[in-house]
Amino acid sequence: MPTDMNKVLIALTSAAVIVAAAGCGTPGKHTAGAPSVCSELGGTLGPDQLCTVHDSAANYTIDMSFPVDYPEQQAVTEYLKRQRDDFVDFTKMSPPAGRPTPYSLDIKGETYRSGSPTAGTQSLVFDVQDDEGIAHQGHPDTSYDVFNYDLGKRAPITLDTLFTPGTNPVTVLSPIAESILTEHFGAELIPDLHEAGAKAYQNFAITDDAVIFFLGESQLRVSNSGPFQFSVPRDRLDSVLAIPPVEQAPP
Repeated sequence: MPTDMNKVLIALTSAAVIVAAAGCGTPGKHTAGAPSVCSELGGTLGPDQLCTVHDSAANYTIDMSFPVDYPEQQAVTEYLKRQRDDFVDFTKMSPPAGRPTPYSLDIKGETYRSGSPTAGTQSLVFDVQDDEGIAHQGHPDTSYDVFNYDLGKRAPITLDTLFTPGTNPVTVLSPIAESILTEHFGAELIPDLHEAGAKAYQNFAITDDAVIFFLGESQLRVSNSGPFQFSVPRDRLDSVLAIPPVEQAPP
């Protein structure tokens, strides 16, 4: 018959097993640290696992929203903190004197996926609307920042690692981009595209069907013509992509 001490030890062991089992979430959800990550930015986590942040002062308003299931959430948090801090510092150095409204910063994150939840890719695209400066009153400057992750390799994806070793991304993408930009804007942006080189293609998202490239409003040339994005079908790139091809469902 177990002694009282044995009963205590058995009870403690059982409790530890139960706690450990409860702490084991579904692989790939990446939400265990979501509340703390969101709270680091003073945000509110909704039932849809979307963190929303609002901050305001006499000189500015800041609004952010982003999903908290990106695998490298801490990198995302550090990025958003840096955006916030740089923006607030600017408003302190250059108060919005004479403006009808305070400065505003609006950042929204959107998720793109390809392949399976365990071996595919996940992209997080941030659309940044920043109205610093007189030129952007009522017309915020739009820029993009994108995070990409290989779920199978558990590693970030950059423009270089998106393609197979030895492939020059600029050589592959420039002819495609030139054709698309010329169709929409004429040939005037092509010299700027060439000058930008690989930086023109650094913000991309991966889907089952395409690789989408995002160009900020002032990325190639300072203007108020608006941001631009273009898609390159996967079948045009699969032969030189380092990420695995998407498996097609049987007919």
